[in-house]
Amino acid sequence: TATLAMSESYDFLFKFLVIGNAGTGKSCLLHQFIEKRFKDESNHTIGVEFGSKIISVVNKTVKLQIWDTAGQERFRSVTRSYYRGAAGALLVYDITSRETYNALTTWLSDARMLASQNIVIILCGNKKDLDADREVTFLEASRFAQENELMFLETSALTGENVEEAFVQCARKILNKIESGELDPERMGSGIQYGDAALRQLRSPRRAQPQGTQECGC
Repeated sequence: TATLAMSESYDFLFKFLVIGNAGTGKSCLLHQFIEKRFKDESNHTIGVEFGSKIISVVNKTVKLQIWDTAGQERFRSVTRSYYRGAAGALLVYDITSRETYNALTTWLSDARMLASQNIVIILCGNKKDLDADREVTFLEASRFAQENELMFLETSALTGENVEEAFVQCARKILNKIESGELDPERMGSGIQYGDAALRQLRSPRRAQPQGTQECGC
Protein backbone atom coordinates (compact mmCIF):
# COMPACT_ATOMS: atom_id res chain seq x y z
CA THR A 1 0.00 0.00 0.00
CA ALA A 2 2.89 2.39 0.72
CA THR A 3 4.15 1.95 -2.85
CA LEU A 4 0.65 2.45 -4.22
CA ALA A 5 0.21 5.59 -2.14
CA MET A 6 3.50 6.96 -3.44
CA SER A 7 2.66 6.17 -7.08
CA GLU A 8 -0.74 7.85 -6.66
CA SER A 9 0.93 10.94 -5.20
CA TYR A 10 0.50 14.08 -7.31
CA ASP A 11 0.82 17.85 -6.97
CA PHE A 12 -2.37 18.91 -8.76
CA LEU A 13 -5.57 17.47 -10.11
CA PHE A 14 -7.05 19.13 -13.22
CA LYS A 15 -10.54 18.50 -14.55
CA PHE A 16 -10.44 18.20 -18.35
CA LEU A 17 -13.19 17.94 -20.97
CA VAL A 18 -13.10 16.51 -24.47
CA ILE A 19 -15.68 18.39 -26.53
CA GLY A 20 -16.78 18.53 -30.16
CA ASN A 21 -19.27 16.94 -32.54
CA ALA A 22 -20.13 13.24 -32.54
CA GLY A 23 -17.87 11.11 -34.71
CA THR A 24 -14.77 13.29 -34.38
CA GLY A 25 -12.96 10.61 -32.36
CA LYS A 26 -13.23 12.14 -28.88
CA SER A 27 -13.50 8.86 -26.96
CA CYS A 28 -10.78 7.37 -29.19
CA LEU A 29 -8.45 10.24 -28.22
CA LEU A 30 -9.21 9.67 -24.54
CA HIS A 31 -8.67 5.92 -24.93
CA GLN A 32 -5.41 6.37 -26.86
CA PHE A 33 -4.10 8.78 -24.19
CA ILE A 34 -4.95 6.51 -21.25
CA GLU A 35 -4.49 3.02 -22.74
CA LYS A 36 -1.87 3.88 -25.42
CA ARG A 37 -3.91 2.02 -28.04
CA PHE A 38 -6.70 2.64 -30.52
CA LYS A 39 -10.25 1.89 -29.45
CA ASP A 40 -11.77 0.16 -32.45
CA GLU A 41 -15.42 -0.16 -31.38
CA SER A 42 -16.95 2.80 -33.17
CA ASN A 43 -20.15 3.01 -31.06
CA HIS A 44 -21.18 6.57 -30.34
CA THR A 45 -20.67 7.53 -26.73
CA ILE A 46 -23.96 7.72 -24.87
CA GLY A 47 -23.87 10.19 -22.01
CA VAL A 48 -20.34 10.56 -20.69
CA GLU A 49 -17.12 8.58 -20.60
CA PHE A 50 -14.49 9.19 -17.96
CA GLY A 51 -10.82 8.44 -17.49
CA SER A 52 -7.85 9.61 -15.46
CA LYS A 53 -4.08 9.55 -15.82
CA ILE A 54 -1.12 10.95 -13.91
CA ILE A 55 1.44 12.78 -16.05
CA SER A 56 4.65 14.67 -15.36
CA VAL A 57 4.70 18.30 -16.50
CA VAL A 58 7.44 20.88 -15.77
CA ASN A 59 8.74 19.11 -12.60
CA LYS A 60 5.18 18.68 -11.31
CA THR A 61 2.99 15.60 -11.19
CA VAL A 62 -0.51 16.26 -12.44
CA LYS A 63 -3.51 13.94 -12.33
CA LEU A 64 -5.86 14.62 -15.24
CA GLN A 65 -9.47 13.72 -14.62
CA ILE A 66 -10.93 13.65 -18.14
CA TRP A 67 -14.60 13.75 -19.04
CA ASP A 68 -15.64 12.85 -22.57
CA THR A 69 -18.91 14.63 -23.28
CA ALA A 70 -21.18 13.01 -25.85
CA GLY A 71 -21.32 15.09 -29.01
CA GLN A 72 -24.84 14.34 -30.15
CA GLU A 73 -27.11 17.38 -29.98
CA ARG A 74 -29.80 15.47 -28.11
CA PHE A 75 -27.40 15.00 -25.19
CA ARG A 76 -26.29 18.63 -24.97
CA SER A 77 -28.57 19.26 -21.99
CA VAL A 78 -26.95 16.30 -20.18
CA THR A 79 -23.41 17.55 -20.77
CA ARG A 80 -23.98 21.13 -19.57
CA SER A 81 -23.33 20.19 -15.94
CA TYR A 82 -19.98 18.65 -16.95
CA TYR A 83 -18.68 22.01 -18.11
CA ARG A 84 -18.78 23.32 -14.55
CA GLY A 85 -15.41 23.53 -12.90
CA ALA A 86 -13.32 22.41 -15.89
CA ALA A 87 -9.75 23.74 -16.01
CA GLY A 88 -8.93 22.54 -19.52
CA ALA A 89 -10.53 21.17 -22.68
CA LEU A 90 -9.64 19.46 -25.93
CA LEU A 91 -11.88 20.96 -28.60
CA VAL A 92 -12.01 18.32 -31.32
CA TYR A 93 -13.00 18.41 -34.98
CA ASP A 94 -12.40 15.91 -37.78
CA ILE A 95 -10.05 17.21 -40.52
CA THR A 96 -12.10 15.22 -43.09
CA SER A 97 -15.40 16.85 -42.09
CA ARG A 98 -16.11 20.52 -42.77
CA GLU A 99 -19.33 20.17 -40.75
CA THR A 100 -17.48 19.31 -37.52
CA TYR A 101 -15.13 22.28 -38.11
CA ASN A 102 -18.06 24.67 -38.64
CA ALA A 103 -19.52 23.59 -35.26
CA LEU A 104 -16.39 24.72 -33.33
CA THR A 105 -17.67 28.26 -32.64
CA THR A 106 -20.73 26.91 -30.79
CA TRP A 107 -18.66 24.46 -28.73
CA LEU A 108 -16.16 27.19 -27.90
CA SER A 109 -18.75 29.70 -26.72
CA ASP A 110 -20.48 26.98 -24.64
CA ALA A 111 -17.17 26.05 -22.98
CA ARG A 112 -16.29 29.65 -22.13
CA MET A 113 -19.78 30.46 -20.92
CA LEU A 114 -20.56 27.27 -18.98
CA ALA A 115 -17.11 26.26 -17.69
CA SER A 116 -15.18 29.47 -17.20
CA GLN A 117 -13.82 32.38 -19.19
CA ASN A 118 -10.36 31.18 -18.08
CA ILE A 119 -10.69 27.60 -19.36
CA VAL A 120 -7.52 26.56 -21.20
CA ILE A 121 -8.46 25.07 -24.58
CA ILE A 122 -6.41 23.23 -27.18
CA LEU A 123 -7.93 22.78 -30.63
CA CYS A 124 -7.38 19.27 -32.01
CA GLY A 125 -7.80 18.49 -35.70
CA ASN A 126 -8.25 14.73 -35.33
CA LYS A 127 -7.91 11.94 -37.95
CA LYS A 128 -4.60 13.34 -39.21
CA ASP A 129 -3.97 9.86 -40.64
CA LEU A 130 -6.76 10.48 -43.22
CA ASP A 131 -4.92 13.32 -44.93
CA ALA A 132 -6.09 12.21 -48.41
CA ASP A 133 -9.72 12.93 -47.39
CA ARG A 134 -8.93 16.27 -45.75
CA GLU A 135 -11.63 18.99 -45.95
CA VAL A 136 -10.02 21.48 -43.53
CA THR A 137 -6.50 22.80 -44.12
CA PHE A 138 -3.95 23.11 -41.34
CA LEU A 139 -3.56 26.83 -42.12
CA GLU A 140 -7.28 27.58 -41.85
CA ALA A 141 -7.61 25.84 -38.48
CA SER A 142 -4.40 27.47 -37.32
CA ARG A 143 -5.86 30.92 -38.07
CA PHE A 144 -9.09 30.02 -36.25
CA ALA A 145 -7.03 28.96 -33.21
CA GLN A 146 -5.02 32.19 -33.28
CA GLU A 147 -8.12 34.39 -33.55
CA ASN A 148 -9.71 32.59 -30.59
CA GLU A 149 -6.55 32.36 -28.45
CA LEU A 150 -6.40 28.57 -28.57
CA MET A 151 -3.44 26.25 -28.80
CA PHE A 152 -3.62 23.98 -31.85
CA LEU A 153 -2.41 20.53 -32.90
CA GLU A 154 -3.46 18.00 -35.50
CA THR A 155 -3.82 14.58 -33.87
CA SER A 156 -4.43 10.96 -34.81
CA ALA A 157 -6.22 8.77 -32.28
CA LEU A 158 -5.39 5.86 -34.62
CA THR A 159 -1.59 6.25 -34.71
CA GLY A 160 -1.31 8.15 -31.41
CA GLU A 161 0.40 11.11 -33.10
CA ASN A 162 0.25 14.28 -30.94
CA VAL A 163 -2.35 12.72 -28.59
CA GLU A 164 -0.25 12.85 -25.42
CA GLU A 165 1.19 16.22 -26.56
CA ALA A 166 -2.32 17.71 -26.67
CA PHE A 167 -3.07 16.81 -23.04
CA VAL A 168 0.44 17.76 -21.87
CA GLN A 169 0.45 21.16 -23.64
CA CYS A 170 -2.93 21.99 -22.14
CA ALA A 171 -1.79 20.94 -18.63
CA ARG A 172 1.46 22.91 -19.02
CA LYS A 173 -0.44 26.09 -19.87
CA ILE A 174 -2.68 25.64 -16.79
CA LEU A 175 0.44 25.18 -14.60
CA ASN A 176 1.96 28.36 -16.08
CA LYS A 177 -1.25 30.24 -15.26
CA ILE A 178 -1.19 28.93 -11.68
CA GLU A 179 2.44 30.03 -11.27
CA SER A 180 1.73 33.49 -12.72
CA GLY A 181 -1.25 33.89 -10.37
CA GLU A 182 -3.73 34.08 -13.25
CA LEU A 183 -5.45 30.90 -12.02
CA ASP A 184 -6.16 30.29 -8.35
CA PRO A 185 -6.60 26.64 -7.29
CA GLU A 186 -8.33 27.88 -4.14
CA ARG A 187 -11.15 29.49 -6.14
CA MET A 188 -14.37 27.51 -6.31
CA GLY A 189 -14.99 25.99 -9.74
CA SER A 190 -11.40 26.48 -10.96
CA GLY A 191 -11.24 22.81 -11.95
CA ILE A 192 -7.93 22.57 -10.09
CA GLN A 193 -7.27 20.84 -6.78
CA TYR A 194 -4.08 20.47 -4.81
CA GLY A 195 -2.91 16.87 -4.71
CA ASP A 196 -1.51 15.22 -1.60
CA ALA A 197 2.11 15.99 -2.59
CA ALA A 198 1.39 19.72 -2.85
CA LEU A 199 -0.62 19.72 0.37
CA ARG A 200 2.26 18.12 2.25
CA GLN A 201 4.54 20.93 1.02
CA LEU A 202 2.00 23.59 1.94
CA ARG A 203 1.42 22.20 5.41
CA SER A 204 4.98 21.33 6.46
CA PRO A 205 6.20 24.92 7.06
CA ARG A 206 3.11 25.61 9.16
CA ARG A 207 3.65 22.50 11.28
CA ALA A 208 7.15 23.65 12.11
CA GLN A 209 5.90 26.90 13.62
CA PRO A 210 5.02 26.83 17.34
CA GLN A 211 1.37 27.59 18.00
CA GLY A 212 0.84 31.14 19.25
CA THR A 213 -0.29 31.49 22.84
CA GLN A 214 -3.87 32.67 23.09
CA GLU A 215 -4.33 36.08 24.66
CA CYS A 216 -6.35 36.30 27.80
CA GLY A 217 -9.87 37.59 27.15
CA CYS A 218 -10.26 39.28 30.58
